[in-house]
Amino acid sequence: MPRPRPLTNVASGVPYNSDQQLTPRTPHSHNGSRTSRAEQGFAKLQVSEANSGDDDDPHDSLQSAPLLVSSSTARFSIRSARQQRSSTSTKSKGHNIVAQSAEILSTAVSRLPLVLGIFAAGILVILIVLSFTRPEALHRYVGAKAPGEIISSTSLKPSPTAASSLEHMDANHLTLSYENYTTFPLHPKEYGAECAKLNSGYMSHGDYWDITHMGAMDVQHHDAIPAAGGKTGVCSSSITYMLDGMVGLTADLALLAQAAALARERNRTFFIDDTYWNRGKYASPQPSVHSAYTVALPRWTDHFEDVRAHQPGPEPGCKAPPAEELVACPRTARHWVINSRTAKFHLGHSFSNHYENAYGHNINRLKPIFESARQSFESTIWPNTHNTELIQLARSQLTAFLQSDGSRTLVYTATHIRRGDRKPASYGFANNIIPLQTYIDGVESTWARLHTGPMSQIKPVVYVASDSPAAQEQFSEMYEGETFSLFETGNPRLRELASPGEYYQKTFDELNLQSRIMATRGMVVDLAMVSGLWPHEKDILPDATVCSISSNVCKLAAVGLGWERAFGEVDEMGSVDEKGKHWIEIDEKGQIVPVWQAFQLF
Repeated sequence: MPRPRPLTNVASGVPYNSDQQLTPRTPHSHNGSRTSRAEQGFAKLQVSEANSGDDDDPHDSLQSAPLLVSSSTARFSIRSARQQRSSTSTKSKGHNIVAQSAEILSTAVSRLPLVLGIFAAGILVILIVLSFTRPEALHRYVGAKAPGEIISSTSLKPSPTAASSLEHMDANHLTLSYENYTTFPLHPKEYGAECAKLNSGYMSHGDYWDITHMGAMDVQHHDAIPAAGGKTGVCSSSITYMLDGMVGLTADLALLAQAAALARERNRTFFIDDTYWNRGKYASPQPSVHSAYTVALPRWTDHFEDVRAHQPGPEPGCKAPPAEELVACPRTARHWVINSRTAKFHLGHSFSNHYENAYGHNINRLKPIFESARQSFESTIWPNTHNTELIQLARSQLTAFLQSDGSRTLVYTATHIRRGDRKPASYGFANNIIPLQTYIDGVESTWARLHTGPMSQIKPVVYVASDSPAAQEQFSEMYEGETFSLFETGNPRLRELASPGEYYQKTFDELNLQSRIMATRGMVVDLAMVSGLWPHEKDILPDATVCSISSNVCKLAAVGLGWERAFGEVDEMGSVDEKGKHWIEIDEKGQIVPVWQAFQLF
């Protein structure tokens, strides 16, 4: 093996000199044996001075030890080698343990969200099971206020003029308190606020009439006061519909019809409270809170007959409950009161689940509710004598108009055009107004569909009901046939009932009392003419009705026509008979199912 070349480029900071060399002393050198080389010990390597005149140069002697340590020395013993390997192995093992621990920790951290999610899902499942099986325990565990929890003030102070004794209540009875109020009955919005308090917690499960697991809830009641002759005093249970003056007439009538049906089903006495109604003859002060019984104000009876004349209930002659005993929520209270502000708590999803036909499809599901409303209009809601005379007068005037031309038949089509604050339910109309031509097209196509032969070619006479004088006038100008309305009649008693202007609920109270009364009577007459409600023998009735579902008049028009005439022969899947229907809705046009709704919730 050739001799290694001298190191010629040592980073010593001095220039290279051929006289100086660094000879490596390696175990594999050809100059002698290993033993002799080991015995030689250390040989000091001489490094020439780069500059002999500079005695302080630190590079005079750069190395005083061999490049490699001899194996004969302690620095290169077998023990030191083993210790070095052991130390290296220990460090390697320690490094592996740390790496493995870090990997385990990283894996655990990465899977922590999954573990937490599974844990949270398990807790949620447990809570769901508890909400169905033991809701009262769930409320207690989480510290939430249950729907049936006692309200802060737990007693109602009885009226000073009432009997001092209170009816016995069982141990599970929870007492509602209205003691912070000073005027009874409460304002409709105050009843709404009380319902909102009781329905602000968890949704209660169970049937529509089930009492909450927390127990029955009601105000305290005065004992029934026997009347003269031993007859019953206050009715044992009742349902009262409150006319609040905050919605239109037909909106109230649609809700009232369902309340009357519930009273019939539950065998309760049905009452009307018109304390806050703005459509009656009298504007008396509110009844005193100290009176034992509510005062019947002749607002409702200015337009309709007393509901108890046709629906006396299970206790004919019993008296209405004291105003302070009326409870808006829950509905299981002895004297339940409902109005347009609280109807959403009672006639919503739970009502539909309970009273719809669970086995029906589409509109067939609503048939029980439809029939309940129709029965209410046939037996409970009936115009008083004065309004009945006006309805009969309008029908006789229309009959005479049809007979004035011998070529006409005693058949007419009705339409209701709603303007004012009522907008279409569909978004397909510009400026949120249904064009009058749409009504006209609906009238003509319906007449041609329902009639055959030469009769299908004529233009039917149309009874036009509208809150807008301008819309009625434009319709009459655009329609090629004859029209009849309260605006056009020659009878002054009927003409004064025509709408004074487009109806806006917010500004209705700005009309004077007489104008409000006349507008209400006009609406009663228009409703009868477009729906056929409240007929007498041999009365002329509409052949068909064209209207918009956004109006409550349209909803009640279907009730007046009856199920078969309104929707034709409905099949098992609940599809309306498009060829035989007499109720034509031109707003949504059947695109939304079901095509009919019983009432509107506010």
